[in-house]
Amino acid sequence: RKNYKKSLRLKMIVFGPVPSRRLGRSLGINNIPPKICTYSCVYCQIGATDSMRIKRDNFYSTDKIFDETAEKINQIKKNNDRIDYLTFVPDGEPTLDINLGNTIERLKTLGIKIAVITNSSLLWDEEVRNDLMKADWVSIKIDTGYENIWKKINRPHGSLDLHKIIQGVQQFAFSFQGILVTETMLVKGLNDNIESLNKTAEIIRDVNPCVSYILVPTRPPAEKNIKAPVEESLNTAYQIFSSLLNKVELIVYNEGTDFSYSTDAEKELMSILAVHPMRKDAVEEFLAKANSDWEIINNLIENRSIRTVEYSNNSYYLKNINS
Repeated sequence: RKNYKKSLRLKMIVFGPVPSRRLGRSLGINNIPPKICTYSCVYCQIGATDSMRIKRDNFYSTDKIFDETAEKINQIKKNNDRIDYLTFVPDGEPTLDINLGNTIERLKTLGIKIAVITNSSLLWDEEVRNDLMKADWVSIKIDTGYENIWKKINRPHGSLDLHKIIQGVQQFAFSFQGILVTETMLVKGLNDNIESLNKTAEIIRDVNPCVSYILVPTRPPAEKNIKAPVEESLNTAYQIFSSLLNKVELIVYNEGTDFSYSTDAEKELMSILAVHPMRKDAVEEFLAKANSDWEIINNLIENRSIRTVEYSNNSYYLKNINS
């Protein structure tokens, strides 16, 4: 418990801006301690969940998140960089934060749009839905409509009910006034068969998002045997989704290398790697901006603060969860 409290004190909550495939220049807000989540998805880029829960809790105060965000925005403005969204995209599930609604309201005073990327698992809870109503842009996860596949791919907390989650998603979608998108992560051999794709697309049709994104794992996943579907399966998925939905986009590429630097290269790099594994070329570009060299990376690897993973013919760097 002592180590847990220490990690809360030391953690950098705000990171970036990072290049986002959907949001442009996104300043990330990591409002959940490492790997506290309602799911333990097989494709998660952060690794397996080590603290599964569905009860909301108080992790970081609204004041702390606001102050750190405001300070970071000032640094970024001095560097003539831009921010398109403040995005809640943490180590775990952002809606587990009981202060989420209040924090969104406070951050809105900074004049930048607020985005939240959620796995949808707590949308059966009216308080969670009310908190998310305050955001400008919300992404909800719908990987499948079949319970057996859901349990294999998302590995949910034992007390969650897929039917209740889908009902909550539909209730939220009906009332939400902002931009609503869905994302479906396709994994080879799990949810990329025609029957599952049809069921998923039918559920998304009832949600009626502005955009339905189809994604594949592009960063190292929690489980080594997880792979992206073959091109033929992706084409089938796109055709099925497009036949039922207004706008469908495939995201099957990396987001680029344009990560921002402001003052402390090592600290900022670690805050990004905690939630966003980076390819070697992206790390090299970041270090060049910071007028730093590869010695930082060698030291972090030697101290076991970060590690390297080979995935899809690329070298990735990510933070060790226990560091």
